[in-house]
Order: sequence, then C-alpha cells, then structure tokens
Amino acid sequence: MTEPQPISLTRAWLESLRPRTLPLAFASIVVGNALAWWQGFFDPAVALLALLTAGLLQILSNLANDYGDAVKGSDKPDRIGPLRGMQKGVITQQQMKVALAIVVALICLSGLALVKLASHNKADFLGFLLLGLLSIIAAITYTVGTRPYGYMGLGDISVLIFFGWLSVVGSWYLQTHALTISVFLPATACGLLAAAVLNINNLRDIDSDRRNGKNTLAVRLGPLRARRYHAFLLFGSLGCLALFNLFWLRNLWGWLFILAAPLLVKQAQYVLKEKDPVAMRPMLERTVKGALVINVLFSIGIILSGQHF
Repeated sequence: MTEPQPISLTRAWLESLRPRTLPLAFASIVVGNALAWWQGFFDPAVALLALLTAGLLQILSNLANDYGDAVKGSDKPDRIGPLRGMQKGVITQQQMKVALAIVVALICLSGLALVKLASHNKADFLGFLLLGLLSIIAAITYTVGTRPYGYMGLGDISVLIFFGWLSVVGSWYLQTHALTISVFLPATACGLLAAAVLNINNLRDIDSDRRNGKNTLAVRLGPLRARRYHAFLLFGSLGCLALFNLFWLRNLWGWLFILAAPLLVKQAQYVLKEKDPVAMRPMLERTVKGALVINVLFSIGIILSGQHF
C-alpha cells in the first residue's frame, strides 16, 4: 500500500469538516419548511436559523467522528474509505478539541437565537433547548467516549431520529407551532434516505470495521442482509412520500419526486448485485445525490401544489 501524500493544514481541515455532507443536513430542514409553507406558515428568519443550526450540528458530528475514530485507532490505512486530518497526523488532538469547542459554542448561539425567535411560550423554549442539547450530545457520542453508540450498531436509528423526525418535524413545529401525524411520513422518508447514506458508508468499510471492533449495523447484519436493508431504506422512503401524497397532499405535483425513483431503483440493484466492498466506494456520492434529488423534488412539489389552509 502506498504512503499517503502530505497535505496542507487547510486541506486537512476541509477533509474533516466534509462540506459535501452539509446539503443532506439542509435537505430535511427544507422539507420541514416546505410543509409549513404548504400550511400557510413561513418565517424566513426561522428557516435560515434552522438551516444554520443544522449545518453546524452536521459539522460537529463530522469533527467528532474524526476525533473519536482517530483516538480509538479504528480508522487505519487498510480501510477503503478516506483517511482524514487526524488520521494523517496533520491535525492534533488538541487542535480538534478546540475546533469542537468552537463549533459547540456556535451551535449554542445559533440554537438560542432560533429558539428565542420561534418559541411562543416557555414550554416550547425549554423543550427545544433540551432537544438541542440532546442533538449536541448525540453528535459527539457517536464515536467519542467509552461506549460510543456508533460502535454498537445504533448509528442508523440515531440518523433516523435526528436527520428525519427531529429535523423535519422540528422545523415544521418551529414554523407552525402544531403537531400532526402526517408530517412524520416525509420526516421518516428523510431519515431513511440519510440512513441509506450511512449504510453505504458502512458497507464500504465493513471488513475494516469488523477487524477494528467497530460494530456498525452493517457489520452486525452481515454483507447480504445489509444490502437487503439498503434496498428497504430506499424503497421505504419512496413509500412514505407516496402515502403522504395519497392521504394528505392529494395533488399531482406531490408525485414530482417519482422522477428520481429510477435513481434509487438502479442504486438498489447495484448494491444487491455487487458483493465487493470496494464497489461501494462510488455509491456514497450517488446515494447522497439521490437523497438530495428526492428531497428537493418533493419540496418543489409541495410548493407547487399551493398553500392549503
């Protein structure tokens, strides 16, 4: 195996920040706000602060993931996925700790501004402060600590909760100050698509993760069942959006997301067919793009369907 080429400190930080993951974090917020607009509620300032907070939480998760994996030594040169700043020795533990503290401080400022602007009563204010604290803890403890839940196969359910239910339903509630069961269908779809991205990442690194004690859900399921699980995530997301349109939106524009369905079908077929973990390498970017296209088309369909009061 060839030695990794030296990289600059700036490049190392960009690799650890992973800006390409931000659009997926934003997508759930966009879906939640599109649904709120459909119901006649939309405050641009609340939407922008929600996007900023979600982006910062994603950055925190990325940095904490690099820190935890580097400290535990679970990401080694034998993995198929890329090594990042700390693993390459360019970013020190102390530098990463400082970066984590800065991002947490920024999340607190952004989150407090969001909750203060959007909350109508003390219960909402305190409730969202608690949810914000849980989000910060979840982002850090995925790989950091003595018992990181990402190493126990619980990452997928966390992604479903935070990238699906909390992001979509939370951003919806901050705009509408109401809860309705129907919103959980598109929220679940967003969560399933985000979990598919994580699963592809875990399928790619399944062998090195197993060797290094990182028991992701893909490792626990095994290669075959993890591939079937991936197909379930993709088709499950389409099913959730279809049910929402059938029973609540009831508009032709609501089926706009179907235009991207062939992307998910093709991806599922590829993942089920290809058994080599190396074959999953290009699928990570394609899974992210597929999830984004589905979410964007669904949001556009919501907006084009017109407001419903």
